Amino acid sequence: MSTFRKRVHYTLTISTRGKKGFPLMVNLFIIGLIALNSLAIIMHSVPEIREHPLLEQLFIDFEIFSVLIFTVEYVLRVWASVESKEYSDPFWGRVKFIFSGWALVDLFAILPFYLTFFYADFGLIRMLRILRLVRLYRLTKYSRALHMIKTAVRYTKEELILSYTFLLFAMLIASSIIYYIEHPAQPEVFNSIPTSIWWGVVTMTTLGYGDMVPITPLGKVFGGFISILGVALFSLPTGILASGFIEQINETKRSARTAKTVKCPHCGEEVKV
Repeated sequence: MSTFRKRVHYTLTISTRGKKGFPLMVNLFIIGLIALNSLAIIMHSVPEIREHPLLEQLFIDFEIFSVLIFTVEYVLRVWASVESKEYSDPFWGRVKFIFSGWALVDLFAILPFYLTFFYADFGLIRMLRILRLVRLYRLTKYSRALHMIKTAVRYTKEELILSYTFLLFAMLIASSIIYYIEHPAQPEVFNSIPTSIWWGVVTMTTLGYGDMVPITPLGKVFGGFISILGVALFSLPTGILASGFIEQINETKRSARTAKTVKCPHCGEEVKV
């Protein structure tokens, strides 16, 4: 039983690198099923497709099939999680795994389907069904590039928090100033500082929806200054994240270069040291 559990754990390990045969096919099948589910959720929102009886039944059957597969996968992952050192305890190890990040993603991907059996509120059901898009997020587990981005974010999190905090303060200050400038001329548009924050968001991000526009000369000058300042400020977190990502790429390359391959003096096979 322990040997079989180890095989299940290895097969369901979130990776396609170095795997061959059945474990590789299982991982590719899960990736393909997640991608098809995401496509089905998008296509099911088209009225012409949703109102077609045959296509609607096809979507329902595919949803049931997918949930069954994902449920079996989730149960097997929980059962085999004790093969990891982090979750080695037979009971508390599995409990810890259930509340881990990726296990919660797996649970939320199938939870809306089962909740429909216990709730008759169709409005609530429709809201919960949006959680099915969590299945798309599961694809990030299999992507090495996305894993590097996540590592880069974790590596630069302090700098990112600092830059976004500075952005927030600048946005609040700009929104407060524009309120006192424009409120006398447009009391119905800039009627409060919280309302003016929307202007600060669309101006600093250079979206400019046009629903809140300064009309006073001073307000126009200040709005132009904030637009230019927004471009400069929002480039800060982009540069920080880009530098962190480049650092992760360079670290991967350095690790690959330092891994030397030598021949074992006993068997003659090449090994990395």
